[in-house]
Amino acid sequence: MTIKNQVQLITYPDSLGGDLKELRKVLHRHFLDVFKGGIHILPPYPSSGDRGFAPLTYLEIEPRFGNWDDVNEIGKSFDILVDLMVNHISAQSAYFHDFLKRGRESEYADYFMTLDKIWEDGQPVDEHIAQMFLRRPLPYSTFKTEDGREERVWTTFGKSDPSEQIDLDIYSPKVRQLFEQYFANFQKHGVKIVRLDAVGYVIKKPGTSSFFVEPEIWDFLEWISVLANSMDIELLPEVHAHYEIQYKLAERGYWIYDFILPYRVLETFVNRSSEALMSYLQDRPEKQFTMLDCHDGVPVKPDLDDLIDTKGARELVDVCLARGSNLSLIYSDKHKAADGFDVHQIRCSYYSVLECNDDAYLAARAIQFFVPGIPQVYYVGLLAGKNDMERVAETGEGREINRHNYTAVEIEEAVLQPVVQRLIKLIKFRNDYEAFNGEFVLPTDCASHEVRLAWRKDSSFCSLAIDLRTSKAVIEYVDDGGAVVQYEV
Repeated sequence: MTIKNQVQLITYPDSLGGDLKELRKVLHRHFLDVFKGGIHILPPYPSSGDRGFAPLTYLEIEPRFGNWDDVNEIGKSFDILVDLMVNHISAQSAYFHDFLKRGRESEYADYFMTLDKIWEDGQPVDEHIAQMFLRRPLPYSTFKTEDGREERVWTTFGKSDPSEQIDLDIYSPKVRQLFEQYFANFQKHGVKIVRLDAVGYVIKKPGTSSFFVEPEIWDFLEWISVLANSMDIELLPEVHAHYEIQYKLAERGYWIYDFILPYRVLETFVNRSSEALMSYLQDRPEKQFTMLDCHDGVPVKPDLDDLIDTKGARELVDVCLARGSNLSLIYSDKHKAADGFDVHQIRCSYYSVLECNDDAYLAARAIQFFVPGIPQVYYVGLLAGKNDMERVAETGEGREINRHNYTAVEIEEAVLQPVVQRLIKLIKFRNDYEAFNGEFVLPTDCASHEVRLAWRKDSSFCSLAIDLRTSKAVIEYVDDGGAVVQYEV
């Protein structure tokens, strides 16, 4: 499969209308000719937590969302991208339930990372844990089997103790058979792209950070790439890491996420200076998926380590907090900055963090669309949604600030907003203008108060000019008749 160089939508299965059938109706009513690049449906599987990211299985769709037939129907009009959490599965899965019932006699016992697979005697070593990139205070959880024995298993993620997300042993032949079964099911239902969520955490190795452990990670990626290729499915590894790791992935031909761009664009508008952004764009891999917003937040650490100074980052974070954002923080002291700076992600609606300024928001999107890569637009960003403070207060979950579930009525109202109509027009231009399939042109004489980007292919040429003093964005392009046309975004 060849990934289309057009704009994709990211959405939860229940966030645009309530379920997959309603999602299809919304897409056909408002966006049939908008998201030609495809639809990323965030985990639609039965799940015990983390908004779908603690899946029980990938063979079924959560009944309240619909079923695989509903995914098939969406897939008739849009390429489908789904997630595979290669690192973990739900504690409520049939596999783990059987393990708790039968202990080491369970046919699924080898699925999981019991601590004796990490340390020979099964006893955790504090100095090893101190070196790890932790996502919770301890990387393991203690469970009791039905016969009263304690089992400690690796759990990279999860807010509860014991965790709801149980790590899988990717060295187990049985786990690999399970992945083969899942990919066969994806192929059967027309899935075109699979995002390998949390793939950086699959290797656990004492004496390392247990994150993106080389060379072992490359062996796993090679194995799963061969599997995906055999089913004509593209892979998108999801790795939040120092940019050098992303670039290593790109050098080996993998698609990567541009997790640097959202921060660079945000600081460009907050500081009204394009210097850092334009410098960054001079040397970056082009085989990337670009985004501004997502279901988590704007990445900071470790994605921008060695690219930002913490003084400037603290100032930007303070501005974001003043505009209603909240933060995800780094747990491990070893992985905080030397001065203690510990911001992992800035959680917000991108529209809100730009102060609901239509021109600034659309100029930010224009930058995203002009930067080489496959643009993804998150559903809240599509509808110019604002920070959902009520949902944060109701759930106590900071990420809910940018996870509003829209009713059919709310969608109808949101689509009519001028900012949304302008964004749709911009998406269509990005989808259809031929120059975006040509050569990216980065001017060398850009003033600090402006952003200028361009594309050319044969007789097609388009350029973007943004004045950061006013946030006004203008696209100039050659139309089909050869005339030069100005388009005010």
